[in-house]
Amino acid sequence: MSEEHGGPGGPERPIPPTGGPPPGSGGAPQPTGPASAEQHRPPGTAPGGSPLAPGPTQGRAAQGPPRQGPQGPALTAPHPGGEPRPPGPPREQNAGRFGGAPPDGPPPPIGQPAPARPGGRRIPLWAALACMLAAALVAGVAGGAVGVLATGPARQEVVPEQEGPANNEPPPEAPPRDPDTIAGVAQRVGPSVVSISSAGRTVLTSGSGFVIDGNYVVTNDHVSSELEADGILVEYSDGNLSTAEVVGADPSSDLAVLSLDEPVEVEPLQFGDSEQVVVGDEVIAIGAPLGYTGTVTQGIISAVNRPVTSGEGPDASRFYALQTDAAINPGNSGGPLVDTQGRVIGVNSMIVTMGYMGEAAGNIGLGFAIPSVEAERVVRRLIENGETTYADIGADIDLDSPIAGAVVAEGTGAVEPGGPADEAGLRSGDVIVSFAGNRVHSGQEFLAMLRDRMPGDEVGLRYERDGEPRETSIVLGSTSD
Repeated sequence: MSEEHGGPGGPERPIPPTGGPPPGSGGAPQPTGPASAEQHRPPGTAPGGSPLAPGPTQGRAAQGPPRQGPQGPALTAPHPGGEPRPPGPPREQNAGRFGGAPPDGPPPPIGQPAPARPGGRRIPLWAALACMLAAALVAGVAGGAVGVLATGPARQEVVPEQEGPANNEPPPEAPPRDPDTIAGVAQRVGPSVVSISSAGRTVLTSGSGFVIDGNYVVTNDHVSSELEADGILVEYSDGNLSTAEVVGADPSSDLAVLSLDEPVEVEPLQFGDSEQVVVGDEVIAIGAPLGYTGTVTQGIISAVNRPVTSGEGPDASRFYALQTDAAINPGNSGGPLVDTQGRVIGVNSMIVTMGYMGEAAGNIGLGFAIPSVEAERVVRRLIENGETTYADIGADIDLDSPIAGAVVAEGTGAVEPGGPADEAGLRSGDVIVSFAGNRVHSGQEFLAMLRDRMPGDEVGLRYERDGEPRETSIVLGSTSD
């Protein structure tokens, strides 16, 4: 499985591609439909300009698994700032209500032939099929291209703009729907979901978010981080705009909180209890995939407690995710995953996609959301303190080890003198095989387990030293990494 990042299509700091200005910034006209394209990039970078960063060989115990573990897919860390924003539907004054069609007419026809691939090289069918079966993990940030760890030229395909009479009239208001239906939930929740982009229009990045109590906006760290220097612009479903500032951000959980400079009165969304969610529950994803604001998709919870990691090093994002088959695409990052009561039970963050030779594709029914229990805890700490803390054992874990379990890394400083692991008797080379009564299959899984604990917790731990089983207990420390 190849690894991708994205967030609007990418959680490793993607470098914005060059190109024309986004809609509304003046300059050359933009095509009307979603871009069926990838941005041009130099060799050695991911689409969208993301540099191909080498993976570390070990991680601090408070950090998450940067590679695929046996318990679930491993995502590359959503790169702060997300992915390049493709040419989206042009915005007009008095643009429509939530979920309305673009006011300038229908989207361009589907099925137009794409330009021929440069080079004209034939690809054997078996090779194409093999490549298509390589699922790539991406963050669901807005952008026509998603970051893929592959090299080689990429091209941009543009669907020609269709000429037609302008429609300057706002679409009619939809009649109320039964609140217990998908349409009813969408009508209640939709006005509180926002799209997020660059205020200076110099960073072609966008994503989604949602309003909570206090006129704060919750989004992904990989959406806000690259936009922050250029200024963040929040757009409501009715077209109202507000600039925003970052209150706090946490790359480890891929969450950020924004404060609105000119808030609009909308009903704040409430967090639900993700621990009560079971496989098969109906869910709804709302956001701005590929720049199409107010997009609503429906699905179910496909799995719970799915350990996922996107990225490597100190900015890696890792958590036990809710998995859903609701369509999530680049641009949905930071948007809410809600239950049939309209309560936020997850924050959309990452997807698995399939692409050929690093070319990103869209939704294939494998999306991942940060559970609301963790999201609410992190969000409240960010609002109060601007940062958050996590449990830590004070030791590095070798994330490249093929040994089953979590191997304490070798080397000077791998075990912090006087830290929790040292006090518990752990040494370099020890293999942790059980944590709080749960079997540990890999270093990645162990770090995801650690994220579920709080600093100060005392946890039972079983490990092996030179093949000999041992037991101990450890009082967890804290870290903000």
